[in-house]
Amino acid sequence: MRCRVFLRKFSLNPRYNAFFYMKKLLPALLACSVSVFFAGCSSDDAAASSQNSSEPVSSQTVLKDQWAGSWDNKKVSPAWKKSAVLSTMEAVADWQIEHPSRHAQNDWTQATGYLGFLALSEISRDPVYEQLIRDRCDEMKWQLARNYYHADNQCVAQVYLFFYEKDKNPAMIAPTMERFDQILAKPITRGLEHQEPGYLNHRWSWCDSLFMAPPAWLKLGLLTGNNQYIEFMDKEWKATTDYLYDKDENLFFRDSRFFDKREPNGAKIFWSRGNGWVMGGLVGILKIMPKDSPLRPYYEKQYKEMAAKILSIQQSSGFWSTSLLDSSRVSIPETSGTGFYCYTLAWGINNGLLPKAKYEPAVKRSWEALVSCVQTNGKLTHVQPIAADPFKFNENATEIYGVGAFLLAGSEIYKMAESE
Repeated sequence: MRCRVFLRKFSLNPRYNAFFYMKKLLPALLACSVSVFFAGCSSDDAAASSQNSSEPVSSQTVLKDQWAGSWDNKKVSPAWKKSAVLSTMEAVADWQIEHPSRHAQNDWTQATGYLGFLALSEISRDPVYEQLIRDRCDEMKWQLARNYYHADNQCVAQVYLFFYEKDKNPAMIAPTMERFDQILAKPITRGLEHQEPGYLNHRWSWCDSLFMAPPAWLKLGLLTGNNQYIEFMDKEWKATTDYLYDKDENLFFRDSRFFDKREPNGAKIFWSRGNGWVMGGLVGILKIMPKDSPLRPYYEKQYKEMAAKILSIQQSSGFWSTSLLDSSRVSIPETSGTGFYCYTLAWGINNGLLPKAKYEPAVKRSWEALVSCVQTNGKLTHVQPIAADPFKFNENATEIYGVGAFLLAGSEIYKMAESE
């Protein structure tokens, strides 16, 4: 029963302050009291949503649900007001916590979600969002996933570095440093062509990887003063760009398998979320790279080139097509790619890299489009499942990485939105 679940979770988590618990627990306890008065506290189906994953559930593979069912009723609204943006973000985050993802804790899917939660934590007055991720990191013992070279398994290092920068606790980044040092000592030197399953031990041979790993390498270099990490990041990013970036379209192929493939309309195949990953990676780098770094002009130039292209192919609905150059391929809206574009274009406006007059209308349309896919209970829909290319999917689908993109977008929209 819900009231028992909350009391048990309360007793198992003494670290949280009393005020915080009372805020989250009282609504559930009061609800149970009312239920008991009328009919007895009823049982509640607490089974988590599968979120398009068949992985087994365990206490080590789900987000904490100690406050599930007790959330305040957050209002979902597309209004261009800071309060509306924040309440919508919190509603989406709260739904995700109530319906935990079943992916492994340190998987890239989860790590993207964590980054969104941390972005929310920096504007929300509620300490739950940061504390939730901090506890998750403690549970993971600050470890990366097993596969040695795979960029996806380095994404969670960005989360660890967030907390290390705040706490300066060496234990938080020791496993990351050990892994990165081993890669530096024995780097992969073969080409970037995509091979199955060999690409798991490859370099950054797929465009998604530019979100997953490079910001962590740069951040670690900046925080430790070890330029080897930064040099590795810069060298590998440029190698991937030289291989996958189409200079005619200013977009990235997902990987080498798509060089010669074409859409039904004859256009090259450029995957929306894949290029969203790249834009997210560029922002991840530009956020932390010093303004006077000799490396910075290269990344700013690429960011502006891609931003201009992305702006030019936005649909009138505010979304970007799952196949960027063939909107007929998948007709339903998609929120993870659109979420990344909303986030990265808004960031560019907020940081003076993109002209507001030119880009803000597109950002506003994209935010309204994203919010239109948030149900009244906070569930974000229209998230394409794990993929490598455009394909049709169930419009009710959701995934934690889509939530991460949404929260990152909201964190920048909040800065642009009007005060009350």
